[in-house]
Amino acid sequence: MAKRIQIAQYGGPETLQWIDFNPSDPADDEVQVENKAIGINYIDTYVRSGLYPVPGLPSGIGTEAAGVVTKVGNRVTAIKPGDRVVYAQSALGAYSEIHNVHQDKIALLPDAISFEQAAASFLKGLTVHYLLRQTYEIQADEIFLFHAAAGGVGLIACQWAKALGAHLIGTVGSAEKARLAKDRGAWATINYREEDIAQRVSELTDGKKVRVVYDSVGKATWEASLNCLQRRGLMVSFGNASGPVTGVNLAILNQKGSLYLTRPSLNGYITTRDELQRASNDLFSMLASGAIKVEVPESQRFPLREAQRAHTQLENRATQGSSLLIP
Repeated sequence: MAKRIQIAQYGGPETLQWIDFNPSDPADDEVQVENKAIGINYIDTYVRSGLYPVPGLPSGIGTEAAGVVTKVGNRVTAIKPGDRVVYAQSALGAYSEIHNVHQDKIALLPDAISFEQAAASFLKGLTVHYLLRQTYEIQADEIFLFHAAAGGVGLIACQWAKALGAHLIGTVGSAEKARLAKDRGAWATINYREEDIAQRVSELTDGKKVRVVYDSVGKATWEASLNCLQRRGLMVSFGNASGPVTGVNLAILNQKGSLYLTRPSLNGYITTRDELQRASNDLFSMLASGAIKVEVPESQRFPLREAQRAHTQLENRATQGSSLLIP
């Protein structure tokens, strides 16, 4: 027997159930991982609430963790029991002591990177990689806007941008979060509770605005984000923390300067083991060199059984950076 978190219905954090289950043996193309640290991501709340429906209920939840391989399927050759691994695109069910993961979704974890570092940074780091290096390739000295700069993805983006020599303007919700983002490499911050985002971006860029905006907030920042873009700029909408953007009149893109819009996700950028290897190698290099540091406060390390409390803290925006569940 093992323990895991599941949902039997959609709703708030109270729907997360702590249950016993019998792990099945891994299928031919799977490996079984004993999780040592589990990543908590905002997308997990979308699954729990029903914004991103699952094929059927009850269902596991979570897609990211780091741990040790205990069993491998018959067709698995590149991974063996005892290997340290990390994954971020598994089938739902990572909020668990034991999880079976397809071999193509597994990356071997270098000894220099701890389970906690890996689980706190893998999905978020791969997200920053595709955003800054593929969706739009940020250049040295380029100024751009990144919302929620003190969140888990945002803090990695601040550091990655600094390593590239670029200038990240980050939106934050408090003076404390502004200090945190600046400490991690943000060039400038905007407190969206006190300042007009588009006005401050215009001031910071001498009226030129920016070529690209990365927006994981969604509904609450949609209009402001468009107002920050130069003519023919790119709006990258990659999350819905304040609610989904709906009912969009495409003519607004024309009215605001023939803008481009994309709604990407990691699954559109990493679809093969080779793509995963290339992206994870870039991330691991950043972590190992110290260019990106991931620190999880003790107050944001939750026992697995306390997933409800972890989700409540996350949705109340009471966290900074990454949070973990510890089996």
